[in-house]
Amino acid sequence: MGNTTQAKPVRAKIAPATVAADLSTRDLRNALAAGFRDFLAHPLYGLFFASFYVGAGLFLYVALVEWGQRAWLIPITAGFPLIAPFTAVGLYEVSRRRELGEPLGWGPVLGALRGRGDDQIFMMGGIVFVAFSFWMIVAHGVFAIFLAESGIGSESLEIFTTTAGMMMLVVGSIIGGLMALAFYAVTVMSLPMLVDREVDFLTAIIVSLGTFRSNRFIMLVWAAVIALLLFVAMVPAFLGLLVVLPVLGHATWHLYRRAVTAEDDAG
Repeated sequence: MGNTTQAKPVRAKIAPATVAADLSTRDLRNALAAGFRDFLAHPLYGLFFASFYVGAGLFLYVALVEWGQRAWLIPITAGFPLIAPFTAVGLYEVSRRRELGEPLGWGPVLGALRGRGDDQIFMMGGIVFVAFSFWMIVAHGVFAIFLAESGIGSESLEIFTTTAGMMMLVVGSIIGGLMALAFYAVTVMSLPMLVDREVDFLTAIIVSLGTFRSNRFIMLVWAAVIALLLFVAMVPAFLGLLVVLPVLGHATWHLYRRAVTAEDDAG
């Protein structure tokens, strides 16, 4: 019988955890498939959390149109992905319990928003709020630079077809993309880790950044997949988010489980 040698996974020690340094596109496909299975197994939880996201989007759309502030639709829609990771916290708990065979119920799932008996997730929620607020301030500044004469409250979106409007969209997209990427690197693994482990939010952020640094290409691909799916899901009056957001939330949990191993679990 011939010898078969199984390659050991490549991992790097980051804070009180080790992170995989060999993530591949196959891991992304597996995470999406597992996320879809979790959603199908327990769709009510996903629909519940996603409905807040969809409801907020529809409310903002109607309100901005009613107030004659349609120009704000673009920066607000672009900033929505900044909030998405926090809305998925309950979904991480659903996937965690399903993975461990623990009983599911609204109490423990909603309780996941409080974290593991501390305020760490609330602190991350504060970071999410500050990031979204900062993005809106930056978007207002970019608008003022390029389209000050048009006014941010312009009723018509035709201002974005002018030369100044297109330049504003280009510059705003670059700045927004860089901000979103930085925020993604900070939260993509930290929020699932705060649901899974008793760690402080700074440690979770370090692990998340370490995972991004050790798998830069794959994590960029995952960021692109998230951005594309969220954008497509928002087109039909935000309704596509009722499915896409839960699937991505569950999938992120499974990617986290593949990427991050606590020291006491690393054999």
